[in-house]
Amino acid sequence: MFRPKIPTMPTPTGLTSPPAAIEPTAVIQHAPVPASAPAAQGPSRPVIQLSPGSVIALVGGGAAVVLVVGAVLVSMLLAVAITGASVAFCALVIRSLLTADAKRR
Repeated sequence: MFRPKIPTMPTPTGLTSPPAAIEPTAVIQHAPVPASAPAAQGPSRPVIQLSPGSVIALVGGGAAVVLVVGAVLVSMLLAVAITGASVAFCALVIRSLLTADAKRR
């Protein structure tokens, strides 16, 4: 029940050509080239030195980004809340209009 069923290949219906003869090729091995000794290199990344003024600027910039992103997210949440409240209010008005019309009949 849980064994996969392997599909069988259908027999070819068209004309088939015999496989081409494969000629063996000679394998030539080259002598390995000795690896050169790694040269002493400096640090892979440049060292960044921050002055107190640049640290304050980075912190201020990060705080500004957080405040802007927060304001955008809060405004989107407020827009969704206002839209939901207005849709609910419209539903109540329509329901009261329909029930008042049904009572008059």
